[in-house]
Amino acid sequence: MSAIATRRLGCALMIMMALCGIGRTAVAADASSSKDAKAFQIEIRNFAFAPKTLTVPVGARVVWTNHDEEPHVVTSAGSLFTSSKALDTSDSYVVTFAKSGTYTYYCSIHPMMVGTIIVQ
Repeated sequence: MSAIATRRLGCALMIMMALCGIGRTAVAADASSSKDAKAFQIEIRNFAFAPKTLTVPVGARVVWTNHDEEPHVVTSAGSLFTSSKALDTSDSYVVTFAKSGTYTYYCSIHPMMVGTIIVQ
C-alpha cells in the first residue's frame, strides 16, 4: 500500500472513530442505563445551567433537565461527549463520565449558557 493510501485510510479511520464516539472520555446514555451509578442533576432554567459548575466522581451520571419554555442543546466544548438533541420543556439528557477531567459545555442554541463538569 502506498504512503498516500495509508494516510487516506488513517484519516478515514479517524473520521469514523469521531463519528462513532470512539476515544471519547464520556459516554452518552439514556436515563434507564447505568442505574447503579448515582445521578447528579443539572437544571436548565432561565437560560442558565444550575449548578454552573458540578464536581462528580468517575462513573457518575449527569442528568440535564430543561425547565425553560425554549429548547436547549447541551454541547461539549471540544466534543468530549455527544451533544443532546434539542431538549424541549421537561426533556432530559444523560451522560455518564467514565474518566476524570474537566468538561466544559454550552447550549449550542444560546452560546452564552455555559457550564463545567469536574470529574475526579
